[in-house]
Amino acid sequence: MERMKARSFSHVGITVRDFNQFVRFYWDVFGCPLVGVSDTPSDRVRSFFGVDSPAPSCKIGWIRVPGGAVLEIFEFQPQQPLVQGPWNRVGLTHFSLNVRNTQKWYDYLVSKGVEVVSKPEKSPRGHTFFFAKDCDGNLIELMDLGFMHYVLDWGGPLGGFLFRRGMYKKYYEPRS
Repeated sequence: MERMKARSFSHVGITVRDFNQFVRFYWDVFGCPLVGVSDTPSDRVRSFFGVDSPAPSCKIGWIRVPGGAVLEIFEFQPQQPLVQGPWNRVGLTHFSLNVRNTQKWYDYLVSKGVEVVSKPEKSPRGHTFFFAKDCDGNLIELMDLGFMHYVLDWGGPLGGFLFRRGMYKKYYEPRS
């Protein structure tokens, strides 16, 4: 059988409290434009999304992040409260934006009144990063990979090929 592989990262889906506020936040803070909007019929919101309500609604939007990824956003009515899990629970914990100069980004976000969770720090491998929250409390990691950005961009496929056969081989083997 032919091996299948993904072409690229496409998007992350986020349920939002206030569609317009979320769109404005990502435009004002990160320059990410809204590129599409769709209203979902009530019967589909009930059947596909499992919202048990007489007249549920769901507005879906697509916010494009520079570089090509997309934040797909959903505003459901009626809404459910946010339930955030701890880092050590299985599931998504955050998403990351690739930036240049994390200290400058940190200062910028603080000046915009964005909730910043940590100050920029340097990892053992040399990149810098910090965490902030968006208007709905979603955790965003801002990371400056430095020269590794270019290494991963151009050498990533080759590195993946070599590491799969070498130092990371054990991760590809079935568990006993």
